[in-house]
Amino acid sequence: MSTPPLSCLGAVAIELKPQSVAAVDALPATAAGDLAAALAGDLARVAPVAEGLDFALAAALFDPVELLRPGWPLHAELERLVARAPGAAGGRVIGFGADADGMPANLRPDPEHRFGPLRVLPWLLRGDADILATAGAELEQRLLDEGMAAAATALAVQDGFGAEVEHVRLLTLHDLAAMMAMQYEHAGLAPLWPLLEAALLAPADEEWLDAPPEPLLRYAGGAARIAMLDAEAWFAAGFAPADAEGDAARLERAFERFQMRERQFAAVLAAHGVLVTFDHCPVGKDPREILRV
Repeated sequence: MSTPPLSCLGAVAIELKPQSVAAVDALPATAAGDLAAALAGDLARVAPVAEGLDFALAAALFDPVELLRPGWPLHAELERLVARAPGAAGGRVIGFGADADGMPANLRPDPEHRFGPLRVLPWLLRGDADILATAGAELEQRLLDEGMAAAATALAVQDGFGAEVEHVRLLTLHDLAAMMAMQYEHAGLAPLWPLLEAALLAPADEEWLDAPPEPLLRYAGGAARIAMLDAEAWFAAGFAPADAEGDAARLERAFERFQMRERQFAAVLAAHGVLVTFDHCPVGKDPREILRV
């Protein structure tokens, strides 16, 4: 029995100059093919064995949150299209670009996310399991340090997308996730990352954020639930700052910050494609028990 094709998933990370926006979000088909060939060559410099695998690229600019979603939906669509592409598998280089109607239906960037400073292009390697295992292990070990695109490739990205580019780098999807974890830490969102990591890498697992004064969240069954508390329940459940007791103005401000934090966490999870619900937790009820139901 033959081994079914497997895939190694990655992204081209394009760091734009501050305050700049790319002129176009997707390359036409011919340019997409040319860029895919250049990137496949850059990848083969790091892991020469990858030349024996199919390399596929979606030549459209996405925000990292669009790639880092449960089930990796953009890569899943890219793989589906590669599986249907003509030609014998093994060493093909395929770039999917835009036609008169734009990118293929499930490979279209969301305009809501087009203004971020880091843009990413999804790519994958697909082919023989043994070759892929060797290439994947080498790329996971080396690509983060050695994956800077060649100067000609970076220039093709800059010219093709009409973008002011500072850096173009190839990453595995795990590298991209690690980069986002660091960015979220710098943005004060580190407490949320374990839930996102579970949703991406271990969707069957359960993960809690239970660290007052942060909001109370539970990830399980592929979805996140947030304890929605009114001011009285928030105070009674121990989420208020201990040193604010008796200071009505400070307590009011702290509760407003708590509510803003809940909305912020919900927005980030939703951007990553995680289903979020708010569970009302009245005073006198343990919110942790409500989220367990």
